[in-house]
Amino acid sequence: MSRTLAVFLLLLTIPATVFADGDSAQANNPIANMTALSFHEYYIGEFTGVDKDGNQFWLRYAQPFSIGESDWLLRASLPVNSYPFEADGSTETGLGDVNIIAPYLIDTGKPGLSLGIGPQLNIPTATDKVLGSEKWSTGAAAIVFDASSKVLQWGGLTTYAISFAGDSDRDDVNLASAQPFIFFQLGRGLYLRSSAVMAFNFENGDYTIPAGFGVGQVIPQGNTVYNFFVEPQYSIFDEGATWPEWQIFVGFNMQFKSDAT
Repeated sequence: MSRTLAVFLLLLTIPATVFADGDSAQANNPIANMTALSFHEYYIGEFTGVDKDGNQFWLRYAQPFSIGESDWLLRASLPVNSYPFEADGSTETGLGDVNIIAPYLIDTGKPGLSLGIGPQLNIPTATDKVLGSEKWSTGAAAIVFDASSKVLQWGGLTTYAISFAGDSDRDDVNLASAQPFIFFQLGRGLYLRSSAVMAFNFENGDYTIPAGFGVGQVIPQGNTVYNFFVEPQYSIFDEGATWPEWQIFVGFNMQFKSDAT
């Protein structure tokens, strides 16, 4: 974690003349119609009900594709979890459950407004029972991102998943999440951000409602847009155990623009 933060702070010292504002508005668009690769890390300082820390690393890949004349985006996410939930109090590290969403990109008629809706699938790929649900689940995802303004961008990602197969001894999945996000451009690629994820477990009534505030830097280089950020997040309201009490979200995104983009 310390090395990641050190690299981020070093990037902020690069002369501002290398940055351009043109790509900053779209750099955080989760359904931008372009190939993207992301590395996201959550250092979890404390869990509710568990006085220990943990970590969650996400590798995400997004690839646009077409069906007939319709445009879609396939986004696959693979987590590596490190959780202190073993019965003996030890920490287990390994793969979590793979998440796949495939939103249909709706033509809104407004160049700055992106809207997508489509199916999602969660695959029980966890290497240990404490790292995943051991359930297959499916549902839907909906995303909106408004970059009409080059100064202020906003939007949200909502998902819902319900299990349909898997280990009968494990609790069923009946989970909704909502991720409102807002980005305020300070100029020359530097921006402020907030993007904490709320989650609601309808199976047992547990929930978490966090808030986050951070800073990021966009660096366009040729056909690649690099995006570095750090965002501390804190739980405002929660119910139930094993939700993050506080965490630090660090990310590195790359968007690869085609010549036509």
